[in-house]
Amino acid sequence: MLRDGAAAADGVIHLAFKHDEAFSGRFPAAAEADRRAIETFGAALAGSGRPLVIASGLAGHPRGVLVTEHDAPDPNSGAGERVRSEQTALGLAAFGVRSASLRLPPTVHGEGDHGFLAALVRIAREKGLSGFIGDGANHWPAVHRLDAARLFRLALETAPPRSVLHAVAEEGVAVRSIAEAIGRHLDLPVASIAPEDAGEHFGWLGTFLAIDTRASSQLTRRLLGWQPTRPGLADDLDQGHYFQEAAIA
Repeated sequence: MLRDGAAAADGVIHLAFKHDEAFSGRFPAAAEADRRAIETFGAALAGSGRPLVIASGLAGHPRGVLVTEHDAPDPNSGAGERVRSEQTALGLAAFGVRSASLRLPPTVHGEGDHGFLAALVRIAREKGLSGFIGDGANHWPAVHRLDAARLFRLALETAPPRSVLHAVAEEGVAVRSIAEAIGRHLDLPVASIAPEDAGEHFGWLGTFLAIDTRASSQLTRRLLGWQPTRPGLADDLDQGHYFQEAAIA
């Protein structure tokens, strides 16, 4: 089915990932399924010059550096399995596929988001406090979902083969400031959670909340003429849609 669909398409944007499997402790199996899907798309598009744009991520990079599109994640990091998916996609350029990897931040925020930020709000409600890990000085890059969507379109239309792109509007937002905004909107106390207690308090999200990454998108902006125009993370939280009960049920 994947191969037939790709063969009939003008190009492919691959966004799917088995998150339910990954978050239940089977991340390597989810990443392997992702890699096999990319290989299937590649086989269908080989020799056509048509585009394949995959979604990758910005986890797995060293702390304390500003990550650029030229920087490769550590294949031995927790994100190493997904690094191989990116390498597989970029390698398809040698077979006549205009392949690109679009790296997304931990939070792709905006109304209708049910990802990490919505999960943080839900956990704060359940625990009666808005938490961060340690001193909360670690950073998440961020982008509004509509800005990210526009970048996917630009990548499909014009990105050169083997492009690595960063969907980053804000290079790094301190996680403590995110927790403080959630606490303010929910009228809850804000508190530090010890690193050794993060798994119990945040569940599967604890690993992701500990990410400390700052990333640039300057090369992406110059290459494709992309300029984020939507609200930043703090302004998006202040719009209130993350705190409506129906939005996070």
